[in-house]
Amino acid sequence: MLPTLLLLSLCLSGVLSLFPKACTTEEALKERCCCPRAQDGSMCGAASRRGRCKFMHAAPHTHRKSYRQQNDDRLDWPREFYDSVCVCSGNYDGADCGDCKFGYTGERCETKKMTVRKEVRELSRQELLKFFSYLSLAKMKVSARYHIMTASNRHERSTFRFHEASVYDVFAWAHYYSFQPLLQNDEFNLTTNFAHEGPAFPPWHRWYLLFLEREMQILTKDPDFFIPYYDWSRDNSTCTICTNPIMGASDSQGVLTSSSYFASWKSICSGFNYIDKYCPVAEDPCRMEPLHRNPGADPSNNRLSSFQDVEDALKWKDFDTPPFNISAKRSFRNCLEGFMDPTNGVVRRRSMHNLFHMFMGGTMSQVPLSSNDPIFLMHHAFIDKILELWMEKTNATSETYPQNNIFGHGPEDNIVPSMPPVRIKDYFQSTKVFGYTYSNYTPHANGSPNSQY
Repeated sequence: MLPTLLLLSLCLSGVLSLFPKACTTEEALKERCCCPRAQDGSMCGAASRRGRCKFMHAAPHTHRKSYRQQNDDRLDWPREFYDSVCVCSGNYDGADCGDCKFGYTGERCETKKMTVRKEVRELSRQELLKFFSYLSLAKMKVSARYHIMTASNRHERSTFRFHEASVYDVFAWAHYYSFQPLLQNDEFNLTTNFAHEGPAFPPWHRWYLLFLEREMQILTKDPDFFIPYYDWSRDNSTCTICTNPIMGASDSQGVLTSSSYFASWKSICSGFNYIDKYCPVAEDPCRMEPLHRNPGADPSNNRLSSFQDVEDALKWKDFDTPPFNISAKRSFRNCLEGFMDPTNGVVRRRSMHNLFHMFMGGTMSQVPLSSNDPIFLMHHAFIDKILELWMEKTNATSETYPQNNIFGHGPEDNIVPSMPPVRIKDYFQSTKVFGYTYSNYTPHANGSPNSQY
C-alpha cells in the first residue's frame, strides 16, 4: 500500500502533506527519509552539530508483535512513511534541527525563556485584541510549514490526497486526525484513538497547545505569544466569556452573532464524520460548517464542573490505573478527562473536560472537530494547568507515566502526528521544562468577568 501512496504524492506537484515540506521531495519519499539539509548544508545540521539523521526502530511495545497485522497509517508513527528522521542534539529541535526546543531561544538555543499563560479575563483589553488579531491571521494565513491529508477511503492509500491549509486549520486538522478510530485488520476499533480515552490524553494535548503556540510565534514574529486559559470552575452554569467582547455570543440556534470576532470562521473537516475517510470536505470550503455554540442549552449538560470537582480530582494519587481506558477507577486522568466522578473516582459521571465540551454544544460538542472553535484553546490550557497542579502535588515525572498496551498511548509511543516525532512520556514533565507556567489569577466568586468586559 505504501508505494502507492508515495507514487501518488510524487504525482501531486507542489502539493504537500502534514509533514515538513523538505520531506515531501521525490528523493525523500523514495528513500523514506525525513532528514532535510539545514542552513549549513548538511543533513539535520550535522556539520554544526545540531543533529543527525537516524534510522527509527519499532517502538519497544508489547503489542508490536502484531503490528504487521494492522493497517492504520498512524501506527508506530511515522514509520508508515519514513524510516529515518532527524534526531536533534541539546536544545535544538525541528525537522532539520533548525529550531529551538520549547522553552529555549537564541542563535545556539542556549537561552532559557519562561512565559506565563494568563487567564483570559486577566488580559488587558490591548492584550485581548492582540490575541484575537493573531488568531485571525493564523486562520487566514496558509501554513508555510505543514499541509493536511485527506482520504476518501482509509483502506486504500491510493485515495490519499494532500492540501494546503491555514496555520490554524493545520492545528485543527491534527486533532481530527488523531481522533479518528483505529483501523485494524480492515475493521475500525471505535474504542481506541491516539489522543483521548487513555493515559496519553494529558501529554498529547500539552504537546498540541505548544505546537500551535510555536507556529503562531513564528507566524507573528512574536516570541512572547501565549495561549490564555479559561478557569470555568467558578462559573457554575454560565459561560462568562461567551460574550461578543470576548469569545462571542450566539443566538438561540447556536449561531455566533455577527458582532463576534469568530462569526465568519468555518470548521475544517466538518460535515458528516465518516470513520472510513479523512476530512472529505477539505477540498471544498463552501461545504464546511460555520462555528456553532450554544452554552448550557442541553438540559442534560447545563452546568460546568465546580471548583470542588477540580479539588476532588487533584486528590487521586495515581495518574492512571488499569485498564487505562474510560473504565479506569480512582484515576486522576480519567477524572480529569471526565469519564468518572472526581468525588469518588468509581462512578461513571460526565464531568471536567468532557462536561465542558458538551456544555458548550455545537462545534465543541463534536470532539473530533472541537479544536476549530478557539475556545478549545483556553479550555485545554486550563486542563493543562490542572495537570500541572497534580504533577506538582505528586512530584510526578516522565517516569511516572504508566506502561500500558493501548495503541498510541505507551510511554515510548510517538505523538501522532508530531514531526519530527516526539514521545508521549517526554511531554509528561513540568511546564517549566517547556518554558511556561500559569498565573494564579482567581475569577470573581460569582464567576463574572472583570468590569472592563
